[in-house]
Amino acid sequence: MIEIKNVNKSFGDKQILKDVSAVMQTGKTNLIIGTSGSGKTVLQKCLVGLFEVDSGDILFDGKNLVEMREEERKELRQQIGMLFQGSALFDSMTVERNVRFPLDMFTNWSASEKLARVNDVLERVNLKDTNKKFPAEISGGMMKRVGIARAIVLNPKYLFCDEPNSGLDPQTSMVIDKLIHEITIENNITTIINTHDMNSVMEIGENILYLYQGKKEWEGSNKDIIFSKHDKLNEFIFASEFLRDAKDMRMLEEKGLIDNDRNMDQILKDGGASLLVGDDDPDKKD
Repeated sequence: MIEIKNVNKSFGDKQILKDVSAVMQTGKTNLIIGTSGSGKTVLQKCLVGLFEVDSGDILFDGKNLVEMREEERKELRQQIGMLFQGSALFDSMTVERNVRFPLDMFTNWSASEKLARVNDVLERVNLKDTNKKFPAEISGGMMKRVGIARAIVLNPKYLFCDEPNSGLDPQTSMVIDKLIHEITIENNITTIINTHDMNSVMEIGENILYLYQGKKEWEGSNKDIIFSKHDKLNEFIFASEFLRDAKDMRMLEEKGLIDNDRNMDQILKDGGASLLVGDDDPDKKD
């Protein structure tokens, strides 16, 4: 668990984060969302120690990053995995060497132990037998999965993902979301994801922090978003008429007013008469 307590951060005269407090829960996918310039990236960089906060505390399972000495921070960083926006793979290294890089940096394992671990994580992200390929020889989605493999190769307690679906098609994005979510649960990781992807928000947003102009405007789950009446949040998440209609439909589903297994062809044929739960059930009694 990561606790953020009254964090403030400025650059010169411009205050970026304004008294932000939140809890990033262990074993769940924690999302940070907001418009460009809302402070998402600055907050994430503060969490991993790339930026020093002006005031406030950041506690990793009770240990305050702000008060740590450099040696303590080095120990903490070995428990952190990072998935970068552009994957950040080394073009001149094979998939195997890219994934092995943290092991070379932070362990004294033998070559055979490193290879075994690399193969384990590559298999976990469905990239078995890609060891000798170079980044230029694989797709964008595969590169993201290599990035995930590298991020988890040291068995981190904390996983930070910066726009993991950037540049990916919707179907591949869903595969990456599902993979991150599964790995989070399997390994009981505290996962923090910066994202603009509303599919990610609605599919894997178990704990969501919404920033607006550097302040925490809202915190909750993807199901809470469906019923939220927070104007700024709704304007950001459901910006188009299509998405607003989708929200209305999901609200009806969650309340049990629409059958999840409804037959849309039949609904259109009947002019919407079958929309209500059980309307197309011949055994239903008035």
